[in-house]
Amino acid sequence: MQHIRNFCIIAHIDHGKSTIADRLLEFTNTIQITEGQMLDDMDLEKERGITIKSHAIQMEYQYNGETYKLNLIDTPGHVDFSYEVSRSIAACEGAILVVDATQGVQAQTISNLYMAIDHDLEIIPVINKIDMPSAMPDEVEDEIVDLLGCDRSGIIRASGKTGEGVEEILKAVVERVPHPEGSTEAPLQALIFDSVFNSFRGIIAYFKIENGRIRKGDKVKFFNTGMEYDADEVGVLKMDMVPRTELSAGEVGYIISGIKDAKEVKVGDTITHVNNPCQKAIEGFQEVKPMVFAGVYPIDPTDYENLRASLEKLQLNDASLTFTPESSVALGFGFRCGFLGLLHMEIVQERLDREFNMDVITTVPNVSYMVYDKQGGKREVHNPSGLPDQTLIDHIEEPYIKASIITDANFIGPIMKLCLDKRGELIKQDYVSGNRVELLFMIPLGEIVIDFYDKLKSISKGYASFDYHIDSFRPSKLIKLDILLNGEPVDALSTLTHQDNAVTFGRRMCEKLKELIPRQQFDIAIQAAIGAKIIARETVKQVRKDVTAKCYGGDVSRKRKLLEKQKKGKKRMKQIGNVEVPQKAFLAVLKLD
Repeated sequence: MQHIRNFCIIAHIDHGKSTIADRLLEFTNTIQITEGQMLDDMDLEKERGITIKSHAIQMEYQYNGETYKLNLIDTPGHVDFSYEVSRSIAACEGAILVVDATQGVQAQTISNLYMAIDHDLEIIPVINKIDMPSAMPDEVEDEIVDLLGCDRSGIIRASGKTGEGVEEILKAVVERVPHPEGSTEAPLQALIFDSVFNSFRGIIAYFKIENGRIRKGDKVKFFNTGMEYDADEVGVLKMDMVPRTELSAGEVGYIISGIKDAKEVKVGDTITHVNNPCQKAIEGFQEVKPMVFAGVYPIDPTDYENLRASLEKLQLNDASLTFTPESSVALGFGFRCGFLGLLHMEIVQERLDREFNMDVITTVPNVSYMVYDKQGGKREVHNPSGLPDQTLIDHIEEPYIKASIITDANFIGPIMKLCLDKRGELIKQDYVSGNRVELLFMIPLGEIVIDFYDKLKSISKGYASFDYHIDSFRPSKLIKLDILLNGEPVDALSTLTHQDNAVTFGRRMCEKLKELIPRQQFDIAIQAAIGAKIIARETVKQVRKDVTAKCYGGDVSRKRKLLEKQKKGKKRMKQIGNVEVPQKAFLAVLKLD
């Protein structure tokens, strides 16, 4: 155990975590870098240039004539994937904190750092991208010293591009990160921190052993679910899985035990032996709290069961996804899914399409509200169609978040305007260093769900960074806005919105739908309504065939007769015609501006 080091790499989005991880792997001859990012192997990650999944990998490093096993976990940086980071941190004893030399300390840097400090990890600060012409290593060093209170000499300057400083990082990991504590003789205790689904081998769980040892062929059980299995194969994670006959305390590895049912593996569970079980489970991580809810429906209703199976398999690989069945008048049977944010929702939708070939419709995302009725009862509502009748509601409470925004002082004005327009209130502002300011706001979660992050990035030219956590529920004047097509409400488009924004929002929604709904053989009336009151209307004009084209000359009564005949047909068609709403319309509602 003296020769094992478990560490993760944490940073704000785009500060170069995966590039440094690839350099470390290349330096220790674990992999040969052939093209682009090697650790981010999902197509989506390569296309977007972001890390979505944590990646665990083992490398071997020679130092002072001894061989050390280094288990590295590369983590995502985006706020929507912070649950991945918290799980990675639970499996480590140290963390490399990467800060971009051109951008300095940003919001995720701070929130991920606090998460690591809560778990008592040893922090190794690294300034990345020092080869860039716009790098300011000295100023960034000052920020890190302010943030960590560490010694200047302990900060490593590196470049993921040129490979400078990579050897120093590896030395620092060996010298500064403590080796795992634990006893190989105690009963087996291993923490599951991730899992993947393999269509040939079933479910593969990744774990870190706290105490004891596990051998191939052992009878093991999962502590929380109580299920028992045979360890068909155990091993360590290199670029591929490498089988081993035995793993002992402090090591990170995988177990294949032929589990077929996704419900049986819970991330955060403890693996122990059947014959000599441990007394209690390892303190795992908290249950994840979804922030944004949206309905996910199969386009073809017969795919409902396939969608359920796909979501279960996806949940293994992404433990922060939650879902429960629901049904809608317009869309049939589907699931109410909980996501950590809009990017997370987008990624899940893409992965369903690519990995499982599922075509789905996603409804307008919303957050959960507390509804109090006049009898004093309360219930949680995730979906506007689940609201009781307006006459029975006493008041509605919505969730508020505490948002921390770190920005250049030049952008304070526009950012404050944006937050105040979103019904936010400023709590305090602090100067972090030099020209950088941290603003703390209380904002309703429902207001930031849709387009807040995009707007923040565009008005601050990409400089502002944003992080948030749920604070409390507060009473609010919310009303339900319905969209009617030819008098029929489309429940997938109904939203809960603040009283002051309802009329403008309804009007904009109607205008947007008018552009998107294809023209039919009959007029389509698009209306926005609050209760029984219609507040906006647009009409999609019908497509008409020129029935009088074959009349050249002759009496006008012949044309009249043909037009009357057409009018009757149109009227009959309108009675039975139904309106197809394209998926684009559901997504357009999100991007109304």
